[in-house]
Amino acid sequence: MTSLQTVILTLSIAYAVIGALLLVVLVYARLHWSLKAVAVVVTSAFYVVSFTEMRGLLGWASADRLPTSFKLLQARIVEPHSLEGDPGSIYLWVEQLDEDNRPSGIPRAFRIPYNDRLADKTHAAQNEIASGHLQGGRAADFGGGDGSLIDMVREYVTPKTIMETSGGDSSTGEFTAPPVGAQGAVFTPLPPPRMPPKDEQ
Repeated sequence: MTSLQTVILTLSIAYAVIGALLLVVLVYARLHWSLKAVAVVVTSAFYVVSFTEMRGLLGWASADRLPTSFKLLQARIVEPHSLEGDPGSIYLWVEQLDEDNRPSGIPRAFRIPYNDRLADKTHAAQNEIASGHLQGGRAADFGGGDGSLIDMVREYVTPKTIMETSGGDSSTGEFTAPPVGAQGAVFTPLPPPRMPPKDEQ
């Protein structure tokens, strides 16, 4: 059994025990029936809240912000469907990278609202992955976008090829520039991890 399955099983047992204890207390407690009803409703509401908050544990795509730097493992584009009222989404399965381009977390799925520019960039990155060219990425909303201090620091620290490219072939060095105002994520050929300096003999 994996650690994630253990967590889910432990939480399920804990909630069942809490529900059983509440039932025992309410059966034998000398409280007005309205107070007992309120206790049952509040406990039931917490079950619903905890279920919605644990969706990340169950492998559902997160609506949180993308990591600042990541490796794109796979993507799925769901286009808007006006008849069904579906605004569309772009699902990215990514692995967070540290400052040395080494994986620093477990792979995770993220859901981003659909837009045409990001869909085109994602499709280009998928094609590169299918061709055997690993794709990295950065969250495009990293910084305020208003010329603030954090944006100047980001421009200094982040290589221009990462900020201005959307998919590319790492073997040829050819890059394609993203449309102006692109939002969501910026994809680029994945640079190799930086290795620590070797000890001098």
